[in-house]
Amino acid sequence: MRVNRLKIALVVAIVEGVLVLVGKIDWWVVALLAIVAVALYVYRGRAARREEIREGTWILAVSQLAVVLVPVLALVLTAFAVVALVIFAIVALVILLRDRR
Repeated sequence: MRVNRLKIALVVAIVEGVLVLVGKIDWWVVALLAIVAVALYVYRGRAARREEIREGTWILAVSQLAVVLVPVLALVLTAFAVVALVIFAIVALVILLRDRR
């Protein structure tokens, strides 16, 4: 499981991230789950004797932290798209206004 733990965490994060973006899961629920998952890993998972528990809690913590970043990333990308659109509109307006025919 250690070899694929990052892949597993990212797949879980992508699925949950899509559910957050379409509104099936509230963002605050994801944030609360991330806090619980990280606490579980720090206080129980890291010191667990069984490798499955260590790896499972690590996957849970990483996937939940990644999901917390999804709405933030969506907001940043949306802002970037709006800025790019405004710049494009300004350039197009300047080109049209400079055309004297």
